[in-house]
Amino acid sequence: MTGDRQPFVVAHRGASAARPEHTLAAYELALTEGADGLECDVRLTSDGHLVCVHDRTIDRTSPSTGLVSEMTLAQLRDVNFGDEQSPAPVLTLSELLTLALDWQQRPVKVFIETKHPVRYGALVETKVLAELHRFGIAAPASAAHSRAVVMSFAATAVWRIRRAAPLLPTVLLGETWRYLGGGAATTVGATAVGPSIRTLRDHPELVDRSAASGRATYCWTVDEPMDVKLCAELGVSWIATNYPGRTKALLNGM
Repeated sequence: MTGDRQPFVVAHRGASAARPEHTLAAYELALTEGADGLECDVRLTSDGHLVCVHDRTIDRTSPSTGLVSEMTLAQLRDVNFGDEQSPAPVLTLSELLTLALDWQQRPVKVFIETKHPVRYGALVETKVLAELHRFGIAAPASAAHSRAVVMSFAATAVWRIRRAAPLLPTVLLGETWRYLGGGAATTVGATAVGPSIRTLRDHPELVDRSAASGRATYCWTVDEPMDVKLCAELGVSWIATNYPGRTKALLNGM
């Protein structure tokens, strides 16, 4: 292994290979399996609440249908995002932050991805920062000690966070070498780049190039053992996976 240390493991929407994504059960399992970080996607409800939902609609992850941006939190609370055996209401960002900050066994970071384009535009980042301020984690002493990381595929979203909260770590996500290896991350001041595992396979030099610019690398979504090994060998800082327990075991065995 050529990296200075093993990558940290981020539970992608929780332990989502074993539990319904973005549910409290998925995140609780990820914590017990040793995850170093918890990843979530956030969207705004029609009444201004941040909820952990990936898609624009609730059609894929629930038996109901509708646009998240057109539903109130109360309406989403009545929808089952779990399964028949373990029903689960929608999870709010506030509830996820509470879970992570209350975890006593080790410090856990929350990786918050804002989705764009969305109906409410920049209000999403404004609301995320307000929530982080409410929890007292919007201005960490250093990136290493930060309990929150904000991510987006939209460079403008990363720029908004860097401008308003310069001490918060940020990740510019992307699927192409040209986007991440060019000047976008520098322009918006991202502290890390986030390639997909497919992009990293094709362009492993991205890790060293980012490190030379003072940026960490966050890779998604790393589920296969050969890809976990690749990330470890390249020195990737954080790997997002649907299998946090298995991934931690693989890394510990290297």
